[in-house]
Amino acid sequence: MSENNSDWRIYKGGGSVDSTIIEKLPPPPPWRICSETKDEDKGKRFRPNSNEAIDLINAALYLRRPLLVTGKPGTGKTSLAYAVAYELDLGKVLRWSITTKTTLKEGLYQYDAIARLQDSSLLEHHHSPPDISKYLKLGPLGTAFAAKNKLRVLLIDEIDKSDIDLPNDLLHIFEECEFEIPELSRMPDESKYNTIDIQPYDNSEKIKIHRGQVQCNNFPLIIMTSNGERDFPPAFFRRCLRLNLDIPDIERLSQIVKLNFEGANMDEEKIENIIQRFVDKRNTNELTADQLLNAIYLSINNINMDKKELSEALWKSLSGD
Repeated sequence: MSENNSDWRIYKGGGSVDSTIIEKLPPPPPWRICSETKDEDKGKRFRPNSNEAIDLINAALYLRRPLLVTGKPGTGKTSLAYAVAYELDLGKVLRWSITTKTTLKEGLYQYDAIARLQDSSLLEHHHSPPDISKYLKLGPLGTAFAAKNKLRVLLIDEIDKSDIDLPNDLLHIFEECEFEIPELSRMPDESKYNTIDIQPYDNSEKIKIHRGQVQCNNFPLIIMTSNGERDFPPAFFRRCLRLNLDIPDIERLSQIVKLNFEGANMDEEKIENIIQRFVDKRNTNELTADQLLNAIYLSINNINMDKKELSEALWKSLSGD
């Protein structure tokens, strides 16, 4: 495939139908492969950029304290959680993505009261209402607390996007290490629902809940990420360990490229040139390592990254400048 023409293009823009050309499309980048092992692969490809990060992860494990990870986009805040889960064989990361409308209850459990009411009306000739466990599901935080066999990794992503109350609500749960599901605890003592099996967030084996009380069996490794869009109350900081991830330098970027393209046939000199150009541009623009990896992937597939319009499109500043 020549670097000096448009032969790399799958879509030509000429309006002519060609049902075979899509077969020339190469495999996707490693981080864009959709598979059951994508989370495991993400953890396998990430390495912490400092001993401080490793030490604070271990301190959080020992102390059973949440870890608040800050840093600019692309520094590896979320990847850190997947790397720990992979290396310690802690299973699938329970990811809870936060928005301005997120409530604590969403993280603990979900109850579909409307569906239960509809089913009850359809079964009104029966003497008993439908099984309530069908309408309950633990949230990511609830699943992490209720896990019995081993601790889980809970990623609370972009906690700085939450409303003003959520951080304090989380502190209470972290300190008490338990929560209640009122829809179950209100059941009469003789109810058959004294102990029921509830579906966890990751749809793994159901978890037994007694009288609506969820006790923390193994305090999870809680990693909360923040892009610094807001401040947190001092009480929140006091109960967390804090880690700031720096922007990767040129040596770290080279390591990231090697980890993500392990086994690929790469022109080392060309790759080093792209990394250096990326670093030079990053000095005046806000860029992330993901944008570098995109350029490397195209280069490996013999697409000319010297074309200004292509590199400019891939390396648009995150600040919008």
